[in-house]
Amino acid sequence: MKSLLFLVLISACWAEPHPGNSSLEHERIVHIQENGPRLLVVAEQAKIFSHRGGNVTLPCKFYHEHTSTAGSGTHKIRVKWTKLTYDYLKEVDVFVAMGHHRKSYGSYQGRVSLRESSENDASLVITNIRLEDYGRYKCEVIEGLEDDTAVVTLNLEGVVFPYSPRLGRYNLNFHQAQRACAEQDSVMASFDQLYDAWRSGLDWCNAGWLSDGSVQYPITKPREPCGGRNTVPGVRNYGFWDKDKSHYDVFCFTSNFNGESVFFALPS
Repeated sequence: MKSLLFLVLISACWAEPHPGNSSLEHERIVHIQENGPRLLVVAEQAKIFSHRGGNVTLPCKFYHEHTSTAGSGTHKIRVKWTKLTYDYLKEVDVFVAMGHHRKSYGSYQGRVSLRESSENDASLVITNIRLEDYGRYKCEVIEGLEDDTAVVTLNLEGVVFPYSPRLGRYNLNFHQAQRACAEQDSVMASFDQLYDAWRSGLDWCNAGWLSDGSVQYPITKPREPCGGRNTVPGVRNYGFWDKDKSHYDVFCFTSNFNGESVFFALPS
């Protein structure tokens, strides 16, 4: 009898009605808005393609998770764009905006701005694109104690080509290789650029420096002098070597100006 009475009391307490709509009461218990809306930063496209001399917009927008408008926060919005380096340990400052204050950095000065097509648009506009602009960019939006990021890759349409001096193969350390590419109106190729060139048919037996400090070479037709006839096609990786003491060839990358041809100087 006591057990039955106890169960009746529990049922009565559980069934006790609360004032107002039950779904609204559920939201009040969860406290969705207690700590404010969560900041979300998104990029509509992960990769953007352009060419040297062109203009491009790197997409980035920010939202609050539980609201439909961007300006629901009480703090000023700070937008910061940086370029990620190959070792991912350092970032190069590109552009910072907060309120009416704007600042661009280094070689980006005078070439970057925010699109600001809406109040939540943090997209970066880059004009007169240079070869060294190629790479991964991080869009960071900060509001009070909250922040979030999105990453966009800027790819350039162009060509990868191997280079060795007239002295013969394997005569360039990393720094000499950088200068050699610059003399050819180009920059050192990245692994992604070399990989894309390999997929397009580039086959070269000599190993060369890449921009991340690695030494690699692309093979589409395996043969004895190039790692062995029974090996599989691919980009062969020698690993990372001393940039001052080790000597190899180099893979360079260049991008056409729109509608213009590119000519390469002979090795010297």
